[in-house]
Amino acid sequence: MRDSLRPTSLKLFALLAALLATIPTHAQDWAKSRLEASPRHHEYATLHHGDRSLQAFVVYPEVKNKATVVILIHEIFGLSNWAKEMADELAAQGYIVVAPDLLSGAGPNNGGSDAFPDQDSTVKAVSGLNPDQVLADLDAATAYAKSLPAANGKVATVGFCWGGGKSFAFAAHSRDLAAAIVFYGTPPPDVSAVSAPVYGFYAGNDARVDATIPATIEAMKAANKKYQPVTYDGAGHGFMRAGEDPTAKPDAPTTEPNKKAREQAFASLNTILKQLSAKPTRLPARAAAHRAHPRQRQAAKPDPNCHDRPTMSEAM
Repeated sequence: MRDSLRPTSLKLFALLAALLATIPTHAQDWAKSRLEASPRHHEYATLHHGDRSLQAFVVYPEVKNKATVVILIHEIFGLSNWAKEMADELAAQGYIVVAPDLLSGAGPNNGGSDAFPDQDSTVKAVSGLNPDQVLADLDAATAYAKSLPAANGKVATVGFCWGGGKSFAFAAHSRDLAAAIVFYGTPPPDVSAVSAPVYGFYAGNDARVDATIPATIEAMKAANKKYQPVTYDGAGHGFMRAGEDPTAKPDAPTTEPNKKAREQAFASLNTILKQLSAKPTRLPARAAAHRAHPRQRQAAKPDPNCHDRPTMSEAM
């Protein structure tokens, strides 16, 4: 009896071993551990547009005042543990972070990123997402961000890899962004409709993406749009994740450049977001009209509330 079961047992063992071999990369346990140790408030929100529902991971900072919201757009690896951990790191700097799972409903049994069995199937699913649906999902995330009572009305996108490209594309689609931050992502075909400053962070050892930078500089300049790229020599594609991965091989040629690039880029990202948060809120239309016509302003009765409660659209 035992001998007859041995081949089956060996096959099951081999299958289990193969499955376990894929787990460390897909699960990113180090990122999960850091996330679980965070003191910040995490929650999931269900966003809606049309007949579609999607999940979003939301992290709140421990701050006194209303905060800028960052829409975090995940890598081609889906809403992974690292993407969530990155959201938590940004929240630690004082921002509310909304990270939509753009694979919501695309996984097995209508699940999201967590439902896929391995990294390869996740990559295939993200690669196959409908671009129009992605933009609609980001519209829903932005609307949700602007509705949060703890938010100050300013919204920026921060995208990585595949998500970096979507951050750039969304800047050409939405009129609600204060800034778009692109980490090693490619531009949309047409940048003429870009409505927000774009900040690009790129790796020196990433020829596929870097080859697009010169033409993007020219196109953004011709369209009179702000585009500020920076490239980190020696770093590889995905350095924001690889640069903090404790399992990275110390002797790998990009390990130290990735760490350095990650540290410098995170500091620059934080500076951009803090400057964005510090910008004064635009005046409501009525107050702006008074400023433009001093005689009318003198004749008008004072309105103590004209600066107190700008609408969300005015706050942008």
